[in-house]
Amino acid sequence: MKYVDEFRNGDTASALARLIRAEVKPGRNYRLMEFCGGHTHAIFRFGVNDLMPENVRFIHGPGCPVCVLPAGRIESAIRLAEEERVILCTYADLMRVPAGSRDSLHKAKARGADIRMIYSATDVLAIAQANPERQVVFFAIGFETTTPPTAAVLKIAKAMQLNNFTVFCNHVQTPPAMMHILSAGEAGIDGILGPSHVSAIIGSRAYADCCDKYRVPLVIAGFEPVDVIQSVLMLVRQINAGEAEVENQYTRAVSQTGNQKAQALMQEVFEQRPMFEWRGLGSLPESAVQIRSEYAAFDAEKRFNMKEIATADIKGCICPAVLRGVNNPDECKLFGTACTPEDPKGACMVSSEGACAAYYSYGRYRETTGTT
Repeated sequence: MKYVDEFRNGDTASALARLIRAEVKPGRNYRLMEFCGGHTHAIFRFGVNDLMPENVRFIHGPGCPVCVLPAGRIESAIRLAEEERVILCTYADLMRVPAGSRDSLHKAKARGADIRMIYSATDVLAIAQANPERQVVFFAIGFETTTPPTAAVLKIAKAMQLNNFTVFCNHVQTPPAMMHILSAGEAGIDGILGPSHVSAIIGSRAYADCCDKYRVPLVIAGFEPVDVIQSVLMLVRQINAGEAEVENQYTRAVSQTGNQKAQALMQEVFEQRPMFEWRGLGSLPESAVQIRSEYAAFDAEKRFNMKEIATADIKGCICPAVLRGVNNPDECKLFGTACTPEDPKGACMVSSEGACAAYYSYGRYRETTGTT
């Protein structure tokens, strides 16, 4: 199958891995952060780690929108569903993420709140049309990949004058989070595997300031194993040469300028949010978007006068440190015992892109079997 089989070819992967082993310098370490959770799962699922020399190490980043959403925002959505009696619609991954007091959207639904899982942002418009007597709120989350669909449904709702539809906007932006992690310097990052789908929207040039300011190379990588291994080779070569450029391995989907129609749609509907809290990273300036005043009638935060809620993560959970690249999931005392995909204590174990879920599904037996 084109764009699948050739990017999962074992011979190609082995050949690229041999080049990496030949080009790494024995006296130095290469700490590479895969920003996107999709890369984390590809690395573990396809055994990319096993092909790397010992001095090439993957550092897991915050690239999962479900994981970086703070517990307080989820608690706000639960209160909206239970106290305002709205129909709350959101994506499935968000349903079991722990909120305050070990609550979750899934538990609130079990208590009787009308919370519905949707597959597409347009599903919410259909629900609003089918329930004209009810207020319907779309609990929207995601990086730049899912922001354009939310902008599209807001524009459609305005054109339809759909007065019982609003959006609780939680869309965040990749480059500011990346710059924050590099500025903190906690993880000691030498290079970054840039996200794939996000980059298809915002383009490769969106990371230029980040590379220039912090002198760290970035390679936009596809999600298949050969993509990841080739991108590692590109990073190793930049690091060895002392370069800090944005390179694009994922040329079959990403351009320098990105999807300009999607960018124009986002610009029309959204504006920069002055401050937004990220799980693990704290409150970051200009790292998220909010709904413009022209669409204020469809902003759930305004219609329901929603207030910020500060909620602590579950005691013992190190998700915040995992999202900053400071700790690995298996360094958490809860990992694989109190915290499992069936009974998650942290967001990183819930999401299909979470680092803890990747470790649990593919990597938790690696050390006991003697692999590295």
